[in-house]
Amino acid sequence: MTDSQLPELSAIREALKQSSRGPLKPKELAHALSVPKNEYRQFRALLQELEARGELYRNRGNRYAVPGKIHLVVGELRVIRSGDAFLVPDEPGETDIFVSARHQDTAMDGDRAVVRVEGRPPGRNPTGRVVKILERSRPTLVGRYHRSRQLGFITPMDRRISRDVVIPEGSEGEAVEGDVVLVRVTQYGSTKRNAVGEVELVLGAMDQPGVDVLAILHGHGLPRAFPPEVEEEARAIDGRMEDTSQREDHRDLLVFTIDPSDAKDHDDALSIRPIGDDLWEVGIHIADVSHFVPEGSALDLEALRRGTSVYLVDQVVPMLPHRLSTDLCSLGADEDRFALSLFVELDGGGAIRAHRMARTWIRSRHSLDYEQVHGILAEEGSVDESTDDAIRNLNRLAKALRARRRERGSLDFDLPEARVILDSDGAPMDIQKVVTLDSHRLIEDFMLLANEVVASEAVSRKLPIPFRIHEPPAEDRMEELREFLLPFGHSLPKKKVRPQRLQQILDKVRGRSEENLVSTVVLRSMNRARYTGENLGHFGLASEAYLHFTSPIRRYPDLVVHRVMTQCLIQGKSAPERWAESLEEIAERCSERERLAQQAERDSVEMKKIEYMRRHLGDDFEGTIAGVTAFGFFVLLDKVFVEGLVHVSSLEDDYYNFLPEAYALVGDRSKRRFQIGDRVRVQVVRADKEERQIDFRLLEGPEGPKGQGTPSASGGAQGSKGGGGRSRGGKKGVKSGEKEGKGGGKKKRGRRGRSR
Repeated sequence: MTDSQLPELSAIREALKQSSRGPLKPKELAHALSVPKNEYRQFRALLQELEARGELYRNRGNRYAVPGKIHLVVGELRVIRSGDAFLVPDEPGETDIFVSARHQDTAMDGDRAVVRVEGRPPGRNPTGRVVKILERSRPTLVGRYHRSRQLGFITPMDRRISRDVVIPEGSEGEAVEGDVVLVRVTQYGSTKRNAVGEVELVLGAMDQPGVDVLAILHGHGLPRAFPPEVEEEARAIDGRMEDTSQREDHRDLLVFTIDPSDAKDHDDALSIRPIGDDLWEVGIHIADVSHFVPEGSALDLEALRRGTSVYLVDQVVPMLPHRLSTDLCSLGADEDRFALSLFVELDGGGAIRAHRMARTWIRSRHSLDYEQVHGILAEEGSVDESTDDAIRNLNRLAKALRARRRERGSLDFDLPEARVILDSDGAPMDIQKVVTLDSHRLIEDFMLLANEVVASEAVSRKLPIPFRIHEPPAEDRMEELREFLLPFGHSLPKKKVRPQRLQQILDKVRGRSEENLVSTVVLRSMNRARYTGENLGHFGLASEAYLHFTSPIRRYPDLVVHRVMTQCLIQGKSAPERWAESLEEIAERCSERERLAQQAERDSVEMKKIEYMRRHLGDDFEGTIAGVTAFGFFVLLDKVFVEGLVHVSSLEDDYYNFLPEAYALVGDRSKRRFQIGDRVRVQVVRADKEERQIDFRLLEGPEGPKGQGTPSASGGAQGSKGGGGRSRGGKKGVKSGEKEGKGGGKKKRGRRGRSR
């Protein structure tokens, strides 16, 4: 360290770790690091900044320490419906810490906090209490306004916030009883007192069309309108495609897009041509968004702030203004467009022989949808002979690529998704199960190929780029998964679990009654994929290197990748130092924005399902038991792709015990059994938007004893000893939260590819 330079964070942390006296006062730490007296004030400011970021912890005696050394952990608090929470540590791979509701101080869901670890019970998560809140995630809340005597309050619509927020006299604005409102928190609550707030915006009555979506937008802090300077910058862009001196002209190439039928943002296109005996050149053409969005511009900063486009049921919250996302950057048919093209030479077995990247000028011949392409592959439709042949050849190569991925151990989660059909007023007309077509897989396979090829280039050239990583699952989660799988006849190795073994299990349960349950639990045992500047591989894809390159219109990391590849790979220039310096901050923000977008999208679908079922209160439906818990069983309906709960308290014919090892409810007296796969008939009795819950009442179901014991690998029953806990009351279910899934490129309205 020189006289004019403050110590690095690493030096400060090391000095604190090596301290034999424990936590140090600022002057003691400055002395240990030889900080000059004339820089002591700046050093104190640095310590305060590091404390605010959670890098250091300051106790009541004004002494600093490294959090981990004194059993403190920094992370994000995730509150579950019971009111308890888990702290997800900042350090990847660290075990989540359980924080009971009474030990959360004034923290709320999403806050960054410091937790003191106070216990490590065997076989369970460590326990702790919040000792400091570093950053508030919820300055505003959405809820229903109510009034009691002279006191107003809101009931938050987010189920993870279990306590009402007090609205003092005069702070209710124009809100009346029952309104959905946006409230700004002015005083955070604790275990002993409620939070206090003031109404900032009245969204409307709960049953008013569109209010549920407004509640989701405001509840997740999703921006709607773009700032004026961003719109102005977008309008000022010269839309003429004239700067072609540094581009390859491929407008004569047969290029086409394949998207959902209602897609407006076409950010990828394909081409294929034979170049030898069983040798093909596949072109994966991605919209050159970086040409129109200069680094540091108002457009760029707003895109980073948003991080991703958000696809709600009835609208899109785009990352970029429509001037770019659905016009200049969209690879629409019969339009000259700029692209970043990856040309990959493949043999018939899907092996890569060569690849190159270029800035190009293309003209898409056709904007095809998935159903059209499916018709061509099924020989039930046609565009023209050349296009039909190109699609069939692409499909043959896609199958070869898929087989190679599966051979190396790539996981393929095929969990069902819901598609909400809306009428002209935005009300749900139907809820359908999305069927995965070969056309969906074709696009997915080539997007995965492009992302892997670009990632391998980035690794070999040591480029500062945001990788998409998926770390191996933690051992404690694998142990829980082992216990879960045993009743179904599946086992996991006690040592390192490889993705190949998990895929074998997924293959075995395919088509069986327990398929969705097993697939969901395996998925939730995985870590969440995230962005980072360090390549750590991708467990789910069994890939050594992976990133996102194929969707720069709707994902900011892809835009960053385009900038880096254009400058470093195509133009042969070096990367500016600022790219490496800002990389982790960008990656972390984009990971967080992605998580928020996924939650908003799930909430949007959930709200429309509830709205649909409200119109069917009292109606009867047939369905299948899809899950069983101590508090009841979930039924997936046949007619519409909706799931609801038959609560155990509504089963009045007997007193039911839950057999956890069998995933079954069994009558105490009658021995009547309810288990996964059973056919039932139910009546809709409740569809509550506030509680986000659909309840059914059982009308007809399996009568009397049904086998004895636990589900076998074939979905039947094996001998079981076992009783279970009593099931009346209580609502404690599996912690929800979608993790890593199938995907790779497409995530648009209609068919959503699950983002890898």
